[in-house]
Amino acid sequence: MADDDKLIIKPKKFKGQDGYKTFSIRVKEELVEDIDLISVKTGRSRNELIGIFLEYAIKHCKIEE
Repeated sequence: MADDDKLIIKPKKFKGQDGYKTFSIRVKEELVEDIDLISVKTGRSRNELIGIFLEYAIKHCKIEE
């Protein structure tokens, strides 16, 4: 059998090795409602939106001494 006929199965990555980390946060109910509304309007998940919002905030954050 030629190598190009072989089924290649790679080991499954363990949780956390995919570049993502899971953690929980507490936010006001009104904020969750706003995120859920944006989720419905855009078709993006709450999790995806929170990631987008955090990336934007970090890139545009200015720390004042």
